[in-house]
Amino acid sequence: MTDSPAPLLAAEYGSFSHIIAHWAATQPTAPALADDAGTLSWGEVGDRVERIAARLQAGGLERGQSVAILGTSSVAYALMFLAAVRAGGVAAPLTTSASPAQLAGMAADSGARHLFIDRAKLTELGDDFMPDMTHIVLDEELDAWMAPVGTVAAPYDPAPTDPFNIIYSSGTTGTPKGIVHSHLMRWRQFATTAAALAASGGPVRALASTPLYSNTTMLAFLSPLLAGGFVRIMGKFDAARWLAHAERDRTTLTMLVPVQYQRLLGSDALDATDLSAMRLKYCTSAPFSAALKAEVLRRMPGGLVEAYSMTEGGVVCTLAAHEFPDKLHTVGRPAPGSYLKVLDDEDREVPPGTAGHLVGRSGTMMSGYKNQPDKTREGYWTDPATGEIWQRMGDIGRVDEDGFVELVGRAKDMIISGGFNIYPADLEAELEKEPQVAEAAVIGVESEQWGETPVGFVVLADPAADVEAVRGAVNARLGKTQRLSALHAIEAMPRSHIGKLLKTELRALIAGVQDKGPATGDRGGERSPAAGLTVM
Repeated sequence: MTDSPAPLLAAEYGSFSHIIAHWAATQPTAPALADDAGTLSWGEVGDRVERIAARLQAGGLERGQSVAILGTSSVAYALMFLAAVRAGGVAAPLTTSASPAQLAGMAADSGARHLFIDRAKLTELGDDFMPDMTHIVLDEELDAWMAPVGTVAAPYDPAPTDPFNIIYSSGTTGTPKGIVHSHLMRWRQFATTAAALAASGGPVRALASTPLYSNTTMLAFLSPLLAGGFVRIMGKFDAARWLAHAERDRTTLTMLVPVQYQRLLGSDALDATDLSAMRLKYCTSAPFSAALKAEVLRRMPGGLVEAYSMTEGGVVCTLAAHEFPDKLHTVGRPAPGSYLKVLDDEDREVPPGTAGHLVGRSGTMMSGYKNQPDKTREGYWTDPATGEIWQRMGDIGRVDEDGFVELVGRAKDMIISGGFNIYPADLEAELEKEPQVAEAAVIGVESEQWGETPVGFVVLADPAADVEAVRGAVNARLGKTQRLSALHAIEAMPRSHIGKLLKTELRALIAGVQDKGPATGDRGGERSPAAGLTVM
């Protein structure tokens, strides 16, 4: 290996484990990973990854076999992820927020024989959880379990198509699916970013505060490590602690989801915290409003880049918000090597500016859903002219005259009312123009007269606000087919572990109580499906 990783990172394909070993050998005393329990140097990380990988190999881990990891993010968790890949296996982090039945399904689907789990999660699930798997308690047994100091694992040179990891979907619409990423896909995703970080001329110090089982976190975890940088891992996000870490570590890079930005902006400590070292902030995974982007740009130093894609892959769009302040309502343009089409309901391309179903293609496409070839095929669109495979992104969007992509909503959330397509994002944007509204969400509810009708939910900035007055003001600006038939105030929007709005929970909130009595001809006069509904 050379002293510089630049030639390695610039290659069309390379090995993550070789890069990790390079940094462990060339800067053994530099800090690499930290959590609340302490900090490991690059030399210590390199040694432990080899020792864990060697023990996995000695325990019969086969090439391409999964290693399941379940628990709160920590340095030990990160070591297991890296060691599973180094041993020739597949890192399979499991979603801690899933139900016990979903977790059992994920663990079985992964094909893992080892389950590395922290004590709190094992206590919650019980010692009889997945009894056919070998349990190693991450926060108690890992040090004693790994091979002796100085042990080196057997060589493993991954083929580009070898599986690197399995990321399980959130499961908000059913049983979680295992999304398989190859070594080549991960290399294409992170090596270029790492090369740019390493060549930036300054230190690379990342703060990872979203879970390590989430694909969102990988940019703040794998890219900085490939660049030879330092990564602090937060087990649970807390705005005050995040700010303290960022100031003390002189953090230069982070990845946050919109709800985390909201909490940071709402913290009394933000303006007094020195974030001057911050060079680049990323955001992904959930809708990021233009107003929130503008506030982040105004109050937090460093560039702000929004990334739009899927864990499954497809198109990757990026918006450098600090460079395009007039495009904050978009998710940017397709990145180099990414391609986007907009299709109608019959899979025909639509003219620019017309909303339709987004499909994307790039060099970062998943290998498929593990054990679910039919589901994999369902997610693809084949271009009849070229035979190329495109990923259905699941979103409705439009492309403006400058090539910037504006999301209108999730395809499954589109409301068809009286034969007209209604996009919830349009209605949500109108609701959030009202000064009394902090957050808004709109869903479609069954209607005898219209088929579906839009119903809104708001978190009020002013608890004393008149919700019906808000609805009236918004409906006055909307077309007749778009008008909200009801508007409900709730205490907080239901969100997943990475901040995605859970409209399934909003639907469940009013399921079974819709008044299907006669409705008036005016959308504003249709009876509320849950009059006076408030979530406390």
